Parts: sequence; C-alpha cells; structure tokens
Amino acid sequence: MKTDIQIAQEATMLPITEVAKKAGIMPDDLELYGKYKAKLSYELIDKVKDQSKGKLVLVTATNPTPAGEGKTTVTVGLGQALCKLGENAIIALREPSLGPCMGIKGGAAGGGYAQVVPMEDINLHFTGDIHAIGAANNLLAAMLDNHIHQGNALNIDVRTVTWKRCVDMNDRALRDIVIGLGGSLNGMPRQDGFMITVASEIMAILCLATDLEDLKHKISQIIVAYNHKGEPVTAGDLNAQGAMATLLKDAIKPNLVQTLENTPVIMHGGPFANIAHGCNSIVATDLALKLGDIVITEAGFGADLGAEKFFDIKCRKANLKPDAVVLVTTIRALKYNGGVAKADLQSENLEALAQGSCNLEKHIENIQAFGVPVIVTLNTFLSDTDAEIAFVKKVCEEKGCRFALANVWAEGGEGGIELAQEVLSVLNHEISHFKPLYEDTLSTEDKIKKIATTIYGAKEVVFEPKALKELNRIKELGLSHLPVCMAKNQYSFSDDAKLLGRPEGFTTTIKEIRISAGAGFIVVLTGNVMTMPGLPKIPAAEAIDINSNGIVTGLF
Repeated sequence: MKTDIQIAQEATMLPITEVAKKAGIMPDDLELYGKYKAKLSYELIDKVKDQSKGKLVLVTATNPTPAGEGKTTVTVGLGQALCKLGENAIIALREPSLGPCMGIKGGAAGGGYAQVVPMEDINLHFTGDIHAIGAANNLLAAMLDNHIHQGNALNIDVRTVTWKRCVDMNDRALRDIVIGLGGSLNGMPRQDGFMITVASEIMAILCLATDLEDLKHKISQIIVAYNHKGEPVTAGDLNAQGAMATLLKDAIKPNLVQTLENTPVIMHGGPFANIAHGCNSIVATDLALKLGDIVITEAGFGADLGAEKFFDIKCRKANLKPDAVVLVTTIRALKYNGGVAKADLQSENLEALAQGSCNLEKHIENIQAFGVPVIVTLNTFLSDTDAEIAFVKKVCEEKGCRFALANVWAEGGEGGIELAQEVLSVLNHEISHFKPLYEDTLSTEDKIKKIATTIYGAKEVVFEPKALKELNRIKELGLSHLPVCMAKNQYSFSDDAKLLGRPEGFTTTIKEIRISAGAGFIVVLTGNVMTMPGLPKIPAAEAIDINSNGIVTGLF
C-alpha cells in the first residue's frame, strides 16, 4: 500500500495558473511561489468584493482518537466529488504547523487520494506565513523588553507582562523560562515563556482581520502588560503595530494550491482548535465564497472545539451563515469511545459500537443546537462490517440527520459522490436557521458556563482564583461583550482526556483566563491544557528524511 507522500509525489499537478483559471482567477491576480503555489493579490480581493456569495459547508468531526478520523481527508474528498458532479466548488483550509508535523500528528493536507499538493511544501514551510507570524510576535516581545530596559517610560509592572514569545515547534522546555540573565546589559530578569506560533494572538488576528488596515488596528489593541496603576499597556502604546503589520504584508494574502484532482484550494491561516480558535482566515473564506458556488471548509478537532468556535467566533466576526455541516466519524473511533483498545479496533464489536455511539449523538445534538442541517459521513475502512455500518446509519436516522458513506482516502473524489449528493440535496432543499450559542450581552462567566454545560455536558463550572481575578479585570476593562475561545483537550467533552464517550456529571475547571483584545476574544484555559505542546517519545521527525535528489520520505 502506498503512503500518502508516495501518492502525492506521483500526482500530476497542473501549473497553478491553470488551477486559478478554474476559479475564475486571472494570472495578473497571482503572486507565484514556484510552479504550484501562489499568493492571491489584494487587487483580486478588491475586484470581487461586491460579488454575491456561494453556499458555505463546514466539515467537522467527533472527538479525535488514536485511530484517526480523517476530517481533512473528507473535506478534500468532498470538494473533489462536488467538482466531479460539475459543481463550482472551492476548498478553504488551514495551513499545517511544523509542530505536529514533526511531533505525533503528522501532516495536515489530507490523505490517500484526497490530498492537497504539493504536500511536502504545504506541510513544511509553505509560503512562509507561519514564520512571518512568529517574527511579528517576537518583534513585539523584543520591543516590550527593550522598552523596559531603556527606562520603562510607560511604567510597566514587569510582574504583569502577559505577552509570550513563540516558535512553530513542539518544545516543552520553552514553556516556562527566565530571560534577562547575565547582567544589566541583557535586560531585566523576569519569568517568561513560549507558546507554539499557531496559538499566538497574531495568528488569530491574521485570521480574523479583513484587510491590512484592520490587521494593523487589531495589532495595536493587543494587551502586552499592565502598568503600576493596573491599566493595560498595548502594542499601540509601544508603537509596534506598523512594523508588525509590515512583517505580515504578504502573510495576510491567501494561498492558492490544488488537490490531487486539481480542485482549487485556498489555504490560509492555521490556529489550533484545542488552544486557539481553529479556523482558517476570514479573508480566505470570504474570497472563496465570492469565487465559488459551494465552499467546503473545516474547523479543527472535534465539533465541541472547532465547530463551536467556528460558529461562535468566526461566524460572529465575519457575519457568516453556514448552510450545512458535515460531521465526520469512523466506526473505529466510536468503538474506541466504547472502550475498545486501539489494537482491537479491526474486529466487529456491535456492543462497543453501541456504547461509543453516544459520542456521535452528542455532537449531532450540539450542531443541531446551532440550527444548521447535519449530514453524518462515515469515513470507511476495510475492517468496517455491514452490520456496523447499518447500526451507525440507524443512530443518525433516529437523531434526524442525513447519513452518507465516504471512501475518499482510497478513491478520491469518486469515493465522495454519495456524500456530495447528500450535501447538494441539503443545499437545495433545506434552510439553515443558524444562530450562535450565546448573545454578546451575556457576561464572560455565563458564556463559559453556557459552552461547558450545553456543548460539553458539564454539571458545573469551577473557576480557580487566578481565573476569577481575570474575570473581574474583564468587567473593569469593559470587555465582557467579547466571545469566548475555550482551550480544552480535544479527546473528551470534559477537561479530562481519559473520559471518553459522553461523560456526565463532571466538573469543568477554569484554571486561567487570558484577554486577547486584539483578536477580539477571551481565551479560557481548562484542565491541564497547554499552549506549547511537547514531542512524543518517538517524534515523527525521526522518520523524515531527504535523499541526494531532494526527494522527501517519511512525511505523512
């Protein structure tokens, strides 16, 4: 069986100018990064700004498991299938981070015959967007510490510095560090730390900004510390926004690539969904909606994280109204949620499937609570039996949602035809009554409780003293209207990754709250979630290699 990278390397890619033509994009609107990648120009964005928008389909999933659910693979396969049916479909995705690529998760460009290419470029440095975000983030950190070193005219209380440095790598040793050691010439010693770049507020701002001016304005609002009076100190106070926006002048432009079947893909932005807001950029999604009749996009991890944030943050900020949701699951994942060990997932086990299907049922209920039609798609594997497939279909029918099989990993677009037909049926015959989960006027505390009790199923929410202190600060600063971005482990509805299925009667513990005033949301850290992941015992990086001809192996 061929690996994903072997399949990708054997692909017949079209020049990106040809892919662009499929989306109605002329060569003058492209900024080429080689033969198969391009940035889309400001001029194109301006040119199509008054065009009507197509239909928007979100692809999400049940909680991820070690067996893998294939959400991005299904997203890509669905886009390919719609094009096979003659639809003008465009896929809008996030960019992969180097951290998980070198860690445990691997690449994030789909799999099998439903991939985005050039796969190696996309999963490694791509067009440099994430590096630019890291540079802008760390410029602000350097300017902040330099200001303190040069006399601290803003009277910053160094004990209150909130701005962290970042790097696009899983490096647990950088979570908590001390800087400024080695004498007075090296600045003032203080505790600091790194987060992974895709969790940086700069990444969120890039994905939520509508243009360069909006980007600059949002950057200026970033709170980096507080002065001795307790007043916020911003990036604007440090006069950092101009230089930071300059570093991001190309990164804000969406990237155009293609699938294995030459379907256009606009790929831009890459915030994690467990510790950030998990959606690609507003600019990219809006542009895709102007260029395509149907746009397929995805939100990271399970629907309790990515989809909730897509609905409550991205749709709220961008005034988007999704027309349908595709909820991806696998029989293996449901059996895992029913207590089956990873090594035994290949065997038929209807009892465990019934036990674990509660996870699927909860995700269906959650999406229906937002008023959007749901299609459950079963990403199929050879080990799936007819009885297991029939059982999952029955669960979906009882929950009042459509069901379709997808075999896009093995068959590409052809394997997604059944799903594509169901999606088209929903788009043509059903109306979305989308509404966010909560109103802006709800307090931050009540927004957190609403998400935890409604989406996660928690019995109660407990705020630790540090979090309570920040809740009071949010009220004092008049920021209670901002939406909430929950940082939670991706494996369970609860803040305990080991509680699988549909846990009940649990408590969600809020350990810390951070104000992302530039991005325009409040970050809420639950349980033991961390904003800087670590590498596993055997990192994926150990298997990655390159030969004398420049051919990459081991990247998956």
